Amino acid sequence: MTLDVRNLTVSYLRDARHTALAIDDVSFTLEAGTVLAVLGPSGSGKSTLLRAIAGLEVLDAGTVRWEGEDITRLPVHRRGFALMFQDGQLFTHRSVASNVAYALQIARMPAPQQRARVAELLELVGLAGFGDRRVTELSGGEQQRVALARALAARPRLLLLDEPLSSLDRELRERLGRDLRRILVETGTTALFVTHDQGEAVLVADRIAIMMDSHLVQSGTVAEVLDAPATPDIARFLGR
Repeated sequence: MTLDVRNLTVSYLRDARHTALAIDDVSFTLEAGTVLAVLGPSGSGKSTLLRAIAGLEVLDAGTVRWEGEDITRLPVHRRGFALMFQDGQLFTHRSVASNVAYALQIARMPAPQQRARVAELLELVGLAGFGDRRVTELSGGEQQRVALARALAARPRLLLLDEPLSSLDRELRERLGRDLRRILVETGTTALFVTHDQGEAVLVADRIAIMMDSHLVQSGTVAEVLDAPATPDIARFLGR
């Protein structure tokens, strides 16, 4: 296994006197080179789970291990993970190439190698020749491609994607979802993909984990989960 999450629990302050659980005793494993979609309705805890794995949430309990090493208390910047969010969070004052090269600049990669890596990634995401453009000149789908290229630039050990397609229209979402799947497979990237959209999960993932009411309630291959929902609630959520 590559990622091993055990008994992860995160709470939040509901009001001045009470706390509530955002994720409750969640455990799962993710094998190298696998794309896992965490699928669930809004408020189910899936984005909090992603942030907890990234190191952006304080845990009440549980451990996160990577290749057997306990990284639960490791700072975000030392985990070797990359995050891609719904809005891309691009630097609007930078060019496309400069956005993609950001992590490489932080790592002090020599400039010739940076240029080669950026050109390789822009080709991979279908934006060859776009390097000198400002990101504000791009469409929403193109901006998300730049965000994906930037996330992949430093060859992360794990790519965490938080609803990266949800701001796009249906046709563009499906097209970019297919491209995202192709890119993750071609690069052999281990990825955790959070979404509330069943169609996106089917397009992108090898496996699906269903989250409902702060719990992980079912996991398996795409076919196993869609063809045999474990409970009536899951079946209703999946439209079965």
